[in-house]
Parts: sequence; C-alpha cells; structure tokens
Amino acid sequence: MSGSAHSTPVSDARRLASSAPTVSSIAPAAGSTAGGASVTVLGTGFTGATAVRFGATLAPSFAVLSDTRIGATSPPGTGTVQVTVTTPSGTSNEFVMFSYGLGPAPSLTSVTPNSGPATGGTTVVLTGAGLAAASAVRFGGVAAASFTVVSDRRVTAVAPPGTGTVQVTVTTAGGSSNGLAYTYSGAPALGGVSPDQGPTAGGNTVTLAGAGLTSATAVTFGSTPATSFTVVSPTTISAVVPPGAAGAVPVTVTTPGGTSTLPSSYFYVNAPVLAALAPVTGPLSGGNTVTLTGTHLVEATAVRFANTAAISFTVVSDTRITAVAPAGPAGPVDVTVSTAGGTSNAVSYAYVPAPALTALSPGQGPASGGNSVTLTGTGLGPTTRVLFGTTPATFTVVSGTHVVAEAPPGAVGPVDVTVVTPGGTSAPAGYTRVGPPAV
Repeated sequence: MSGSAHSTPVSDARRLASSAPTVSSIAPAAGSTAGGASVTVLGTGFTGATAVRFGATLAPSFAVLSDTRIGATSPPGTGTVQVTVTTPSGTSNEFVMFSYGLGPAPSLTSVTPNSGPATGGTTVVLTGAGLAAASAVRFGGVAAASFTVVSDRRVTAVAPPGTGTVQVTVTTAGGSSNGLAYTYSGAPALGGVSPDQGPTAGGNTVTLAGAGLTSATAVTFGSTPATSFTVVSPTTISAVVPPGAAGAVPVTVTTPGGTSTLPSSYFYVNAPVLAALAPVTGPLSGGNTVTLTGTHLVEATAVRFANTAAISFTVVSDTRITAVAPAGPAGPVDVTVSTAGGTSNAVSYAYVPAPALTALSPGQGPASGGNSVTLTGTGLGPTTRVLFGTTPATFTVVSGTHVVAEAPPGAVGPVDVTVVTPGGTSAPAGYTRVGPPAV
C-alpha cells in the first residue's frame, strides 16, 4: 500500500513537468532598455499561456500565435534576463536570455519613393541612422516583402501590397524607428490626347485627360519621353511633344500607382511641301482660283497669301489644293499651306493691277482689218488678250506700256478695244473701222 501511495504523486509530478512549456529561442535576443522590442518566442506547449516574463517583469503585451510561437513586446529593463512563458501547466525553465542596453532605437529621415502601386513591389530606399541591425521593416502593420541592409544609414525594402497612406518603420534590437509616410496609389487612366496630331519636329503642347494623374512621373510618346510635362490636376497633364517619325504612336503616363497607355492615340504628321501654283499672278481684288501642287497637303488647315488667309480652299488630294485668292497689294507675295505637321515652304504669287489704255495709234483702220495698231498704256506686260469688241486680235507685247495688235475685220463704225491681263480688263479705248471710198 505504501508503495502504491507514493506512486501517484511521482506520476503526477512527471506529467505536469512533461506538459510545462519550453522556450527554445527568441528573436531578437537583445533590445533597448526602454523596452518596446517586438520579440518572437519559439518553443512548445504555449497554448493557453497566461504570462511572458523578461526576468521578473511581465511583458506589457503578448499574443499566442500557435502552440510553438508567441509574439511579445519587451518591457523596460537592464542587463541580461531570462525569458519565460507561463501556462496553467507551469513555467518554462530553459535559460534563454534577452539582453538590454544595445543603444537607442533607429531613426528614419527619408523614404524614396514615398508612394507606389496598391499591388506593392516597389523598391523603397530608407535612410536614417542606426539601421545596420534592422530585423524588420514594416509598412503600417505589414512586413516588407523583403529588405536589405546596405549600411547603418541605408536600407532598401520591397513594399508589400496595401492601401491609403501608411507609416514605414524599421525595427532593430534597440527598438522601432519613427514612422514616415508612404502612400499607396491607384493606377492612372488616360482618356484622351488633344490635339491628337502634330509635326514630326515635335515642340507642340498637347493636353492629356484622364484620372489618377496627380503623381505622374513620366509621359512618353511611343518610347520617347515628353520634352517636358506639367501635372495641372488629377485629371489633366500638359505635355510638350518630342520629335518623332511620321505615323501613329501610343501615349503613356506613368505614376507610382502604375501606367496607362492609349494605343495609336497621337499622330506625327509630315510638314507640307509646295512645288508650284498656277496661275502665278492675279488681280489686286482677288477672287481668282489658284491651284497649288505638292505633297502632304491632305491635312491642310490653312492657305495663306502672305499673312492673309485664302477666301476659301478645297483639298483635292494629298498633292493638290485649289484656293480662292484674297485681295492684296501690287507685287509678289509668298503663298504657304499649313497642316498639323507645320507650314510649307513658300511659292511666289504676284498681285498685278488692272491694265489701262491711254491711246491707240492709229485710231482707225479699214473694215477689212489686217492693219497694225499700237496700244499705249500701263500694266500691259502680262497681256493675255486684246479684244476689238468681242473679237480677239493677234498681238505682240512690246513692253509694259506698249502692245502691237493686228486689227481684225469687222463692221464699219466705232468699236471698243480692251486689253486683258491677270490683273483684269482695261477700260475701253475707241477705234473706228472705215469702209472703202465710194467709187
């Protein structure tokens, strides 16, 4: 009986001892005397833990993560102390030590970049002091996807997924750093480009419309960065187009939240080229139709005679335009065509005044015609027709003031003689046809 009486307490003691928690390791194993270090305790039998102590001092908080893992916050302390875990089954007795007094907590001075996409994956550079022993980098309450200690003043970390603005901190054995803001941004969305075409030389300004454009870091046309750009608002960017080859290119906006691309949304247009125009002269009053020939004319937006717009113009094809000349002063002017690709080279057009007749010599001749008549006046150089009434005469231009014409036959009596040039038709001068003498 006595042996039986002693067997039960021994058996109970062994059972209790075997079910008491055990602590196999802690990380980190050191921290600031101010406490506050996040310590992971590994071991067995942690289910139902009622206390975690650093020496004789209770941890201010702890969480049982599993039967083999506890997360605890170190209390203030000094020296080297044993970490123990207590459950209803007992208290661990392994000598796993935690050391106080490893210096101040780390500090952060900058986070670059300070924003990124909600999907995470952005590599962020953290600068500060006391970072060499970093054991954790957190974005809010979420651990960085990974981090690398570069030096005591620099750590690179890969941001985890997240939303909104969070505080980035670094933890070492000395504690946790101050927090610096990091913002998770949504991806941008481009909706349009206006105007959507321009010269191959670039240099023109376009407006990009969309959403989520506030933090834009790049604007590209095809693969070429914009010459410059300005974020006007969350929905608008003003960009200066870079040079590019003729044709369509995609436009892309990049922000920390991602990229947005509009395929074939901007068109580089070749500058127009003029080869010729006809006729090359016209009246001061304008109103005549001029045909322009060249290349890259189909996108014409303006035709100008010097600085004056054509009364109207019609694009016939990529190589031909007809334009109605405006009024202009006497003399030559440059004619140009403008498109989204730029302004063409100039071709010359001359405004000429209407001709004027001051005398005919002789002033009469036989009704049978065939005699020579000298016409004197001004503006006769570009004469295209000489008319006796409505009948055209053969003529020779002698100078700007003289034309010699062969009078055509006609009815006896007076007839008006006029001269026609690109500048118009002269006022009539009188000529008289005389019949043969009576026999």
